[in-house]
Amino acid sequence: MPTTLHQSNLPGLNLLHRGKVRDVYALSTQELLIVATDRLSAFDVVLPDPIPGKGEMLCEISNFWFAQTAHLMPNHLTGKSVAAALPAGVDVNLYTRRSVIAKRLKAVPIEAIARGYLIGSGWKDYQASGSLCGIKLPAGLRQAEKLREPIFTPSTKAATGHHDENIGFDRMAAEIGADLAEQVRDATLAIYNFAADHAAQRGILVADTKLEFGTDEDGKLYVMDEMLTPDSSRFWPAEQYRAGISPPSYDKQFVRDYLETLDWNKTAPGPRLPASVTAGTAAKYAEALQRLAGITLD
Repeated sequence: MPTTLHQSNLPGLNLLHRGKVRDVYALSTQELLIVATDRLSAFDVVLPDPIPGKGEMLCEISNFWFAQTAHLMPNHLTGKSVAAALPAGVDVNLYTRRSVIAKRLKAVPIEAIARGYLIGSGWKDYQASGSLCGIKLPAGLRQAEKLREPIFTPSTKAATGHHDENIGFDRMAAEIGADLAEQVRDATLAIYNFAADHAAQRGILVADTKLEFGTDEDGKLYVMDEMLTPDSSRFWPAEQYRAGISPPSYDKQFVRDYLETLDWNKTAPGPRLPASVTAGTAAKYAEALQRLAGITLD
Protein backbone atom coordinates (compact mmCIF):
# COMPACT_ATOMS: atom_id res chain seq x y z
CA MET A 1 0.00 0.00 0.00
CA PRO A 2 1.18 3.58 -0.56
CA THR A 3 2.64 5.21 2.52
CA THR A 4 1.36 8.41 4.14
CA LEU A 5 3.70 11.20 5.25
CA HIS A 6 2.52 14.66 6.21
CA GLN A 7 5.89 15.92 7.43
CA SER A 8 9.30 14.32 7.15
CA ASN A 9 11.58 13.72 10.11
CA LEU A 10 15.19 12.83 9.33
CA PRO A 11 17.33 13.29 12.49
CA GLY A 12 20.89 14.31 11.80
CA LEU A 13 20.18 15.85 8.40
CA ASN A 14 20.07 19.61 7.97
CA LEU A 15 16.56 20.69 6.96
CA LEU A 16 16.97 23.60 4.56
CA HIS A 17 13.39 24.22 3.57
CA ARG A 18 9.90 22.94 4.23
CA GLY A 19 7.78 23.94 1.26
CA LYS A 20 4.14 23.48 0.41
CA VAL A 21 4.79 19.85 -0.52
CA ARG A 22 8.53 19.12 -0.47
CA ASP A 23 10.98 19.00 2.42
CA VAL A 24 14.58 19.67 1.37
CA TYR A 25 17.65 18.46 3.28
CA ALA A 26 21.33 19.16 2.71
CA LEU A 27 23.47 16.07 2.14
CA SER A 28 26.59 18.03 1.17
CA THR A 29 27.55 21.29 -0.49
CA GLN A 30 26.76 19.60 -3.82
CA GLU A 31 23.69 17.45 -3.13
CA LEU A 32 20.20 17.61 -1.61
CA LEU A 33 17.70 15.04 -0.42
CA ILE A 34 14.23 16.11 -1.56
CA VAL A 35 11.21 14.45 0.04
CA ALA A 36 7.76 14.73 -1.56
CA THR A 37 5.27 14.61 1.30
CA ASP A 38 1.54 14.02 1.05
CA ARG A 39 0.73 17.64 1.86
CA LEU A 40 -1.68 19.36 -0.50
CA SER A 41 -1.81 23.08 -1.18
CA ALA A 42 -4.68 24.89 -2.84
CA PHE A 43 -4.89 28.61 -3.51
CA ASP A 44 -1.34 28.76 -2.07
CA VAL A 45 -2.53 27.46 1.33
CA VAL A 46 -1.31 24.11 2.71
CA LEU A 47 -4.37 22.13 3.77
CA PRO A 48 -4.42 20.21 7.06
CA ASP A 49 -5.26 16.82 5.54
CA PRO A 50 -2.67 14.81 3.58
CA ILE A 51 -3.55 12.78 0.48
CA PRO A 52 -2.24 9.24 1.17
CA GLY A 53 0.38 8.15 -1.37
CA LYS A 54 0.41 11.53 -3.11
CA GLY A 55 4.12 12.16 -2.53
CA GLU A 56 5.05 8.78 -3.95
CA MET A 57 2.93 9.39 -7.03
CA LEU A 58 4.39 12.88 -7.52
CA CYS A 59 7.92 11.50 -7.27
CA GLU A 60 7.19 8.63 -9.67
CA ILE A 61 5.64 10.82 -12.34
CA SER A 62 8.34 13.51 -12.03
CA ASN A 63 11.08 10.91 -12.40
CA PHE A 64 9.31 9.51 -15.46
CA TRP A 65 9.18 12.93 -17.13
CA PHE A 66 12.75 13.82 -16.15
CA ALA A 67 13.91 10.66 -17.92
CA GLN A 68 11.71 11.27 -20.97
CA THR A 69 12.87 14.88 -21.44
CA ALA A 70 16.58 14.53 -20.61
CA HIS A 71 17.39 15.03 -24.29
CA LEU A 72 15.71 18.45 -24.15
CA MET A 73 17.12 19.80 -20.88
CA PRO A 74 19.39 18.34 -18.17
CA ASN A 75 17.71 17.85 -14.80
CA HIS A 76 18.68 17.85 -11.16
CA LEU A 77 18.62 14.08 -10.56
CA THR A 78 21.85 12.32 -9.59
CA GLY A 79 20.50 8.77 -9.74
CA LYS A 80 22.04 7.97 -6.36
CA SER A 81 20.35 5.62 -3.87
CA VAL A 82 18.03 7.32 -1.41
CA ALA A 83 18.19 4.40 1.02
CA ALA A 84 21.95 4.83 1.45
CA ALA A 85 21.51 8.49 2.39
CA LEU A 86 18.83 8.04 5.06
CA PRO A 87 19.81 8.27 8.74
CA ALA A 88 20.02 5.04 10.73
CA GLY A 89 16.69 3.96 12.23
CA VAL A 90 14.52 5.72 9.64
CA ASP A 91 11.82 3.64 7.95
CA VAL A 92 13.31 3.18 4.48
CA ASN A 93 9.95 2.12 2.99
CA LEU A 94 8.44 5.44 4.03
CA TYR A 95 10.97 7.50 2.08
CA THR A 96 12.47 5.64 -0.87
CA ARG A 97 9.61 6.04 -3.37
CA ARG A 98 8.93 9.66 -2.45
CA SER A 99 12.50 11.00 -2.37
CA VAL A 100 15.40 11.78 -4.69
CA ILE A 101 18.99 12.84 -4.34
CA ALA A 102 19.46 15.94 -6.47
CA LYS A 103 22.15 18.38 -7.52
CA ARG A 104 22.30 21.47 -5.34
CA LEU A 105 21.44 24.33 -7.68
CA LYS A 106 20.73 28.03 -7.46
CA ALA A 107 17.01 28.40 -8.12
CA VAL A 108 15.87 30.74 -10.86
CA PRO A 109 13.37 32.97 -8.97
CA ILE A 110 10.62 32.61 -11.57
CA GLU A 111 7.73 30.19 -12.09
CA ALA A 112 8.07 29.05 -15.71
CA ILE A 113 4.58 28.36 -17.07
CA ALA A 114 3.55 27.05 -20.47
CA ARG A 115 -0.10 27.30 -21.49
CA GLY A 116 -1.76 25.47 -24.33
CA TYR A 117 -5.33 26.29 -23.30
CA LEU A 118 -7.02 29.35 -21.78
CA ILE A 119 -7.91 28.40 -18.21
CA GLY A 120 -7.27 29.37 -14.59
CA SER A 121 -5.61 32.72 -13.91
CA GLY A 122 -4.92 33.01 -17.63
CA TRP A 123 -8.63 32.97 -18.39
CA LYS A 124 -9.25 35.61 -15.72
CA ASP A 125 -6.50 37.86 -17.11
CA TYR A 126 -7.85 37.43 -20.64
CA GLN A 127 -11.38 38.36 -19.56
CA ALA A 128 -10.06 41.51 -17.91
CA SER A 129 -7.61 42.69 -20.57
CA GLY A 130 -7.71 40.49 -23.66
CA SER A 131 -4.06 39.69 -22.92
CA LEU A 132 -2.04 37.26 -20.85
CA CYS A 133 1.31 38.31 -19.37
CA GLY A 134 1.55 41.04 -21.97
CA ILE A 135 0.70 38.71 -24.87
CA LYS A 136 -2.30 39.96 -26.84
CA LEU A 137 -4.70 37.13 -27.66
CA PRO A 138 -7.44 36.98 -30.30
CA ALA A 139 -10.84 38.34 -29.29
CA GLY A 140 -13.74 36.00 -28.59
CA LEU A 141 -11.86 33.10 -27.05
CA ARG A 142 -13.85 30.87 -24.71
CA GLN A 143 -12.90 29.37 -21.38
CA ALA A 144 -10.62 26.34 -21.86
CA GLU A 145 -10.19 27.08 -25.56
CA LYS A 146 -7.04 25.74 -27.20
CA LEU A 147 -4.58 28.47 -28.11
CA ARG A 148 -3.21 28.73 -31.64
CA GLU A 149 0.17 27.76 -30.19
CA PRO A 150 1.43 27.30 -26.64
CA ILE A 151 2.60 30.46 -24.91
CA PHE A 152 5.11 31.12 -22.14
CA THR A 153 3.67 33.07 -19.22
CA PRO A 154 6.06 33.48 -16.28
CA SER A 155 5.06 34.45 -12.77
CA THR A 156 6.75 35.49 -9.57
CA LYS A 157 7.63 32.88 -6.94
CA ALA A 158 5.60 33.85 -3.90
CA ALA A 159 6.40 32.76 -0.37
CA THR A 160 4.14 30.19 1.28
CA GLY A 161 0.74 31.73 1.98
CA HIS A 162 1.08 34.38 -0.71
CA HIS A 163 -0.12 34.33 -4.30
CA ASP A 164 2.08 34.23 -7.39
CA GLU A 165 1.78 37.16 -9.80
CA ASN A 166 1.69 36.77 -13.58
CA ILE A 167 4.38 38.93 -15.20
CA GLY A 168 5.52 39.71 -18.72
CA PHE A 169 8.63 38.31 -20.36
CA ASP A 170 10.29 41.76 -20.33
CA ARG A 171 10.02 41.97 -16.56
CA MET A 172 11.36 38.44 -16.22
CA ALA A 173 14.33 39.34 -18.45
CA ALA A 174 14.98 42.45 -16.38
CA GLU A 175 15.02 40.41 -13.18
CA ILE A 176 17.16 37.43 -14.22
CA GLY A 177 18.89 38.57 -17.41
CA ALA A 178 17.80 38.29 -21.03
CA ASP A 179 19.96 35.28 -21.93
CA LEU A 180 18.80 33.18 -18.99
CA ALA A 181 15.19 34.26 -19.54
CA GLU A 182 15.34 33.09 -23.15
CA GLN A 183 16.85 29.75 -22.13
CA VAL A 184 14.08 29.20 -19.56
CA ARG A 185 11.36 30.18 -22.02
CA ASP A 186 12.67 27.96 -24.80
CA ALA A 187 13.17 24.96 -22.50
CA THR A 188 9.71 25.38 -20.97
CA LEU A 189 7.97 25.40 -24.33
CA ALA A 190 10.06 22.49 -25.67
CA ILE A 191 9.23 20.35 -22.63
CA TYR A 192 5.56 21.31 -22.76
CA ASN A 193 5.25 20.45 -26.45
CA PHE A 194 6.96 17.09 -25.94
CA ALA A 195 4.77 16.23 -22.95
CA ALA A 196 1.56 17.40 -24.62
CA ASP A 197 2.24 15.13 -27.59
CA HIS A 198 3.03 12.17 -25.32
CA ALA A 199 -0.07 12.74 -23.20
CA ALA A 200 -2.38 13.22 -26.20
CA GLN A 201 -1.47 9.73 -27.39
CA ARG A 202 -2.77 8.48 -24.04
CA GLY A 203 -6.03 10.41 -24.05
CA ILE A 204 -4.93 13.29 -21.83
CA LEU A 205 -4.69 16.99 -22.68
CA VAL A 206 -2.02 18.99 -20.85
CA ALA A 207 -3.74 22.35 -20.46
CA ASP A 208 -0.77 24.02 -18.80
CA THR A 209 2.23 23.25 -16.64
CA LYS A 210 4.65 25.01 -14.31
CA LEU A 211 8.36 24.21 -14.27
CA GLU A 212 11.21 25.16 -11.94
CA PHE A 213 14.78 25.80 -13.07
CA GLY A 214 18.16 26.24 -11.42
CA THR A 215 21.76 26.90 -12.39
CA ASP A 216 25.01 25.31 -11.25
CA GLU A 217 28.21 27.11 -10.33
CA ASP A 218 29.10 27.40 -14.03
CA GLY A 219 25.75 28.95 -14.92
CA LYS A 220 24.45 25.82 -16.67
CA LEU A 221 20.67 25.57 -16.62
CA TYR A 222 18.78 22.55 -15.25
CA VAL A 223 15.11 21.77 -14.80
CA MET A 224 14.43 20.76 -11.19
CA ASP A 225 12.01 20.21 -8.31
CA GLU A 226 9.08 18.49 -10.06
CA MET A 227 7.91 18.02 -13.62
CA LEU A 228 4.45 17.66 -15.16
CA THR A 229 2.76 16.37 -12.03
CA PRO A 230 -0.91 16.78 -11.06
CA ASP A 231 0.29 19.46 -8.61
CA SER A 232 2.06 21.54 -11.24
CA SER A 233 -0.15 20.91 -14.28
CA ARG A 234 -3.73 20.68 -15.48
CA PHE A 235 -4.48 17.29 -17.05
CA TRP A 236 -7.82 16.89 -18.81
CA PRO A 237 -9.38 13.66 -20.15
CA ALA A 238 -9.55 14.25 -23.89
CA GLU A 239 -12.88 12.48 -24.25
CA GLN A 240 -14.55 14.95 -21.84
CA TYR A 241 -13.00 18.13 -23.18
CA ARG A 242 -14.94 20.91 -24.84
CA ALA A 243 -14.34 24.65 -24.98
CA GLY A 244 -16.63 26.93 -22.98
CA ILE A 245 -16.48 25.02 -19.69
CA SER A 246 -13.81 24.13 -17.14
CA PRO A 247 -13.15 20.46 -17.96
CA PRO A 248 -12.78 17.77 -15.27
CA SER A 249 -9.17 17.29 -14.23
CA TYR A 250 -6.72 14.62 -13.11
CA ASP A 251 -5.21 17.09 -10.69
CA LYS A 252 -5.93 19.06 -7.55
CA GLN A 253 -8.62 21.02 -9.38
CA PHE A 254 -10.84 18.33 -7.84
CA VAL A 255 -10.00 19.83 -4.43
CA ARG A 256 -10.21 23.43 -5.65
CA ASP A 257 -13.72 22.80 -6.97
CA TYR A 258 -14.79 21.49 -3.55
CA LEU A 259 -13.17 24.43 -1.75
CA GLU A 260 -14.98 26.89 -4.01
CA THR A 261 -18.28 25.62 -2.54
CA LEU A 262 -17.19 26.67 0.98
CA ASP A 263 -17.37 30.00 2.77
CA TRP A 264 -13.55 30.24 2.98
CA ASN A 265 -11.48 33.35 2.24
CA LYS A 266 -8.55 31.32 0.79
CA THR A 267 -6.15 32.27 3.55
CA ALA A 268 -4.57 30.03 6.19
CA PRO A 269 -5.65 27.97 7.98
CA GLY A 270 -7.24 25.86 5.28
CA PRO A 271 -10.39 23.80 5.87
CA ARG A 272 -10.46 20.06 6.54
CA LEU A 273 -11.31 17.82 3.62
CA PRO A 274 -14.06 15.20 3.71
CA ALA A 275 -12.85 11.61 3.32
CA SER A 276 -14.62 11.39 -0.03
CA VAL A 277 -12.63 14.35 -1.42
CA THR A 278 -9.36 12.94 -0.07
CA ALA A 279 -10.02 9.53 -1.60
CA GLY A 280 -11.24 11.04 -4.87
CA THR A 281 -8.12 13.17 -5.17
CA ALA A 282 -5.82 10.20 -4.54
CA ALA A 283 -7.68 8.22 -7.20
CA LYS A 284 -7.22 11.01 -9.75
CA TYR A 285 -3.48 11.22 -9.06
CA ALA A 286 -3.22 7.43 -9.42
CA GLU A 287 -5.10 7.43 -12.72
CA ALA A 288 -2.91 10.21 -14.13
CA LEU A 289 0.22 8.26 -13.14
CA GLN A 290 -1.05 5.09 -14.75
CA ARG A 291 -2.27 6.69 -17.97
CA LEU A 292 0.72 8.97 -18.52
CA ALA A 293 3.57 6.80 -17.30
CA GLY A 294 2.10 3.30 -17.17
CA ILE A 295 2.96 3.10 -13.47
CA THR A 296 0.63 1.62 -10.86
CA LEU A 297 1.59 1.84 -7.18
CA ASP A 298 1.18 -1.37 -5.19
